[in-house]
Formats: sequence, C-alpha cells, structure tokens
Amino acid sequence: MSTTTPPSTAGARRETVIVFALSLAAMVVSMMQTLPVPILGLIRADLGVSTAEVSWVTTATLLSAAVFTPLLGRFGDQHGKKPTLVAVLGVMVVGSVVAALATSLPLLILGRVLQGAATAIFPLALSVLREEVRPQKLPGAMSLVSGTLAFGSGLALVATGLLTSGPDADYRNAFWMATGFAALALLGVLFLVPATRHKTGGRTDFLGALALGVTLLLLLLPISQGHEWGWTSGRTLGSFAGAAVMTAVWVLIELKVREPLVDMRMFVHRPVLMANLAGILVGFGMFANFLGVSYLVQMPEALTGYGFDASILRASVQFLLPGAIVSLLASPVGGQLVRHRGPRTALVLAAALGTVGFGWLALDHGHTASVIGAGVIVGAAVSFGYAAMPAVIMASVPHHQSGIANGINSISRSTGSAIGSAVVTTILASKTVEHLPAGVPPLPAESGFTLTFWIGATAFALVAVIARFGLRAAQAPRGAAAPAPAAEQTAEPAAA
Repeated sequence: MSTTTPPSTAGARRETVIVFALSLAAMVVSMMQTLPVPILGLIRADLGVSTAEVSWVTTATLLSAAVFTPLLGRFGDQHGKKPTLVAVLGVMVVGSVVAALATSLPLLILGRVLQGAATAIFPLALSVLREEVRPQKLPGAMSLVSGTLAFGSGLALVATGLLTSGPDADYRNAFWMATGFAALALLGVLFLVPATRHKTGGRTDFLGALALGVTLLLLLLPISQGHEWGWTSGRTLGSFAGAAVMTAVWVLIELKVREPLVDMRMFVHRPVLMANLAGILVGFGMFANFLGVSYLVQMPEALTGYGFDASILRASVQFLLPGAIVSLLASPVGGQLVRHRGPRTALVLAAALGTVGFGWLALDHGHTASVIGAGVIVGAAVSFGYAAMPAVIMASVPHHQSGIANGINSISRSTGSAIGSAVVTTILASKTVEHLPAGVPPLPAESGFTLTFWIGATAFALVAVIARFGLRAAQAPRGAAAPAPAAEQTAEPAAA
C-alpha cells in the first residue's frame, strides 16, 4: 500500500506553512510600530531628552516606512519577492539590535529608521500569497496575514508592559524582544517561503520614488509633530504646502516616465482609491482605540474623577490584550466573509462594529466591562477591515502591480495611524482638568476622551459610506478568475 501523500494534501500543507511564515513576518512588522509607545517615558528619562525629542522614536519609523514601502514593494515585483523579503527582514534585525544597544537618541532613531523600512514586508507577503495560494483559499490566507497586523500592534503593547513592569525596568528589553521576533521571522521566510516565480524586470523609477518619498515626508512630518510645533506654525503650514506642491510634481513624473513606480490609472482606479481611503480611516480608528484606552485607564481617579489607576502592565494585559486576541481570531472569519459575500460586505460589517464599539466607549467608559467589551468589538472591526482591503486591491490590479498597490495601501493605514495619534494627543492636551494640586502636571479632562471616542465612531461611519457608495456590489464569489488590469475593469471584482 502506498504511503505517498496525495498532491492536494501536500499542496494544502505547503500553503499552510507559507501562510504561517508570512503571518509571523507581518505580525513582527506591526509590533515595530507600537512597540515604543508605552516606554517613551522610560526612554526620555534614561537618555535625558525632552518630550519633543523622544517623539522622534515613533516618528522616525513612520517616515521610514513611508519612504521605503512603495519602493521596496515595486522592487519585489520587478526582481523577486523572496530575496526582497529576506533582505528587508535582515535590515529589521540589524535595526532592532542597533535600537537595543543605543546609548544616545540619534543611534536609537537610526535603529527605528531601519525597523521602519521593514513595513514593506506586508505588501510583499500579500504578493507572495497571490502566487502561491489557490484562488479559493486566497481570501482566507490574506485575511489571516492581515489580521496579524492588529494582533501584533496589541501584542507589542502587552509584551512591552510585561517587560517594563518592574521597579528597575529597562526599555532596551523591549528592543531585544523585537530582535528575537525579527530573527525568527527571517528564518521562517528563508526556509519556508518558496522563491518568486513572477518577475517583471525593468528599471526602477528612482526619480518617482524620491518624489513620492519627499511628498510623504512633508505630509506625515507635520501630522506627527504638529502638536509640538503648533498647528498654525510656519513649519507645520509650510510642510503641508510643500506636500501639496510635491504631490503635483510626483504625479507629473509618473505620467512622463516610461516605467513609473505607480501606474496612475491603477492609483485612481475606483476600488483601489476607495480601499486606500478606508485604510486611512481604519488605521485612524485602530490607533485612536489603542491610545485612547491606554491613556484613559491610567488616569488617577482621585485627581481626575475618572479612570482606573492602571499601571502600564494592567492597561496592556487587562484592557488591550482581549481586543488584540479577538482581532486575530476574527481574521479567518473575515476571510470566509470575503470569500462568500465579497469584500464590500466585510467592510460594511467592519464599519458597523467600529461605530458601535467607539459609540459604546463614548457613552460608557467608567466601567471595566464596558471598556474591555468595546475594545473587543473595535478589534474585530479592525480585523474585518484589514481583511477586506487587500481583497479589493488584489482583485483590482494585475500581478506586476500587486506589491506597489498594497504598499500604497500600507502607507494609507500608517497615515491614518499617524493622524489618529496626532488627533488624540492634541485633543487630550487641549482639554485638561482644572484645579489640580500644586506640582501635578496637566492631566486630560474626561471630555477629551469622550470626544476622541466619538471621532473614532465617526471614522468608522465614514468607512460605511465608502463601502456603500464607493464600492460597487459584487456577487458572493465561490472562485474567481485572475483579475484583469485595473484600467480594463469597470466594477468592483469579486474576491477570489
């Protein structure tokens, strides 16, 4: 009797291994974005820098991701996705080591810049899935990899809280943890992900990449630093004006060069454009939830009249971890929803859950069960949203544009996260508790959190508008042919 594994079984196992390796890599990428949030105070005290200076620890990663993600996504499409993945993960390992060993702020920022370049892993991972996973299994695979983004962001907050909970806490432990995860992801991709079959070749549009990078720098820099610079300051307004000018320059370049970094027909193709707008709003909601809840539960009730007097550890484990776990568990559900009902339905459900979750937080954030329950609902909303967006994009662009299209969508989510961080910080700084005892630093008033949560609900309500009016209805797919080029499509295609 033969013991040979049937081809279908062997193929399924191979797909599972690939999805596992790429999910781990995507999770590590998302961890890098939120990792330093709970330890900025420790970093500031240890390195002897100001609040404005230490904020560059998070800003540097965001800006690095904005510059390198589209370039590396396109490079992977042209020259091979696996080699690009391995190289980027190697850079992330080096960056994590540099951050862990840094004894000065410039060195720490250098490490964070190298970590930020690894954001390109996510669009590259989706492109690999498109090549290696059967069409009927692709939505579930993409949803699982996408779901690890929200899970990884929450996991980083929890793990950092655990590692820095003692009286002699050292923030460097968090970066050593990041090094270990990055090395594990590198080994997983190196040994478990097959070599790329589709390569487009051609020239790299370095001029377009430079123009896009400058545009994103000028846009994201004032968003992330506006609360320090002042929203009406010359630097802030000048940066926004420069971003507008550079956007026009970038579009002109892309229309003129023979092999553009971004095909502008693809960029403005309705499903792709709507997915990017949804990415901004969902990214905004995710960060508004993380930061809003984290700050809320740490407020000292005796001084402010609200809050839970939670430590960083309690805030991470009790209040944020449940939502992160649910976001991971919801990702395969989102994949099935995309497969059987289409990405539009998944996005509508994400919008409904997010609006309900943030509305619940706005109306009742004085009870532990409410804060945790609402956070769980928002976590599921983010997971469904992340499942829908790659499905829309993958069904709307040809193979050779997968990397850059998902890279732009990654940037849209990062932009939304940056806007969410800036909005939450600005609101909480502008609404403070009156009549605090002498020597107590300003603390945000409860109304600031209420406003933050209502804005989060509004963001998800806008996602519903995008899904309803921006995306056309699609039949529930049971399987689909390979998508046609963006320019040839006139309706939202069914997800595979």
